[in-house]
Amino acid sequence: MSRLQPRSSRANELLDEFKYHLGSGTLWPELAHQLFDELLRQPVPVSARALNGLFAALADAPPSANCADGPALAINLFNRHRISPNIYTYNILIECCHRACRPDLGPAFFGRLLKAGITMSVITYNSLFKCLCDMKRTEEASDVLLHRMPDDLPDVISYSVILKSFCDSGRSQRALDLLRVMAKKGGDYSPNVISYNMVMDGFFKEGEVSKARVLFHEMIQQGVVPTEVTYSSIINALCKARAMDKAEVILRHMVRSGVQPHDRIYNTLIHGFLTSGQLKEAFRLLKLMTSQGVMPSVVTYNSLMTYLCKNGRFKEAVELFYSMAVKGQKPSVVSYSIILHGYAIEGSLVKMIDLCELMARDGVVPNLHCFNILINAYAKYGMMDVAMLFFEDMLKQGVKPNEFTYLTVISAFCKMGRMDDAMEKFSEMINMGVPLDTEVYMCMVEGYLNLGNSMKAKEFITKMKNRDIHHRPRKGN
Repeated sequence: MSRLQPRSSRANELLDEFKYHLGSGTLWPELAHQLFDELLRQPVPVSARALNGLFAALADAPPSANCADGPALAINLFNRHRISPNIYTYNILIECCHRACRPDLGPAFFGRLLKAGITMSVITYNSLFKCLCDMKRTEEASDVLLHRMPDDLPDVISYSVILKSFCDSGRSQRALDLLRVMAKKGGDYSPNVISYNMVMDGFFKEGEVSKARVLFHEMIQQGVVPTEVTYSSIINALCKARAMDKAEVILRHMVRSGVQPHDRIYNTLIHGFLTSGQLKEAFRLLKLMTSQGVMPSVVTYNSLMTYLCKNGRFKEAVELFYSMAVKGQKPSVVSYSIILHGYAIEGSLVKMIDLCELMARDGVVPNLHCFNILINAYAKYGMMDVAMLFFEDMLKQGVKPNEFTYLTVISAFCKMGRMDDAMEKFSEMINMGVPLDTEVYMCMVEGYLNLGNSMKAKEFITKMKNRDIHHRPRKGN
């Protein structure tokens, strides 16, 4: 007995060393093979349970600099070393095939398992289904589930893996067929709320809102209680489809069921009403959410202010903006940019400065969009000294100007005949790596032509042609 003890102790040391390196992120593949080799050479055989523990640890190991793919290493170790696997080994390895993005190896391990005559568990099949679905062989997975898997073995996960694959591949109707098979079987196979949510979400993505609604009511009839996620997804889809009356029916059902709607659900509905041009309904819902004890978020206010500004009701937007602080909601940089843009359209430059001062007092840092609104407003009225103060402040705060910023400044300088300033900004634009397009070049060309400098104008036209400059549509300012 004493002669065997050191050998058993060495095996334990190797196991501990393997686990230590794996846990500390210092296990590289070559070291893993060395340790594994030595481990298997020990006179006292290492138990299958201990080896399965190593494989399981590799399957769950997060990527590290030394070992980027633990599941792939587990497969490699198994294939390169003679090991007597049991059902647990195969379960881990088939799952590793899925996690290592080598689903093609999963059915091969499953085949070995069949040949060995080892009794399979539901975990074995579930991992196989993941591999088959990864390979877009969902129909085959469904066939195994319904016709070749022992009737008492599947669980909700077995069905869910295949449901998700059908939905992800745009075949939600096939998922619905399978869902109804589950419901018909009943008992432990009955679909849960996650199964229903999955299929409804698939229908929403395919634009089949009516089918999702039918399934929602079918779910309730089956006694499955919708969750906040269920209500949120169906309300969101109905709002996108501008079926606002149906979305409100779902909201009322949600409240009656004792599920408290959060501010994001109300925001979705308010945005839906605004998109449909129903401002009165949006404000009615704002009052309703407040009465229900749900405080409107900054997103709620921003949606309402944006709508008011776009529909010529800027004064009401300003009133709403200043009411935010009274109601305990701090305006965001987006809130400020909405009002700044409104003042810019009005030409209320002094009010823009006042708003900037309030912004600074509130500790809200202006972003690129805010600076572009300010620079454009002052440039439009020829107040380039003020516009350039904002431009310099922008750089000081680490905000990088974009194409719109430079085009605004260069265009204004060119119109004023300040071509040296325009040229300075043009060169700076190149040095900053900001993309150039035809608009910037044509501003320079027109500026020089207006001054009677046709030579400089021709020079810019030649530069534009040589650099093969094209018009680039901008993604807003």
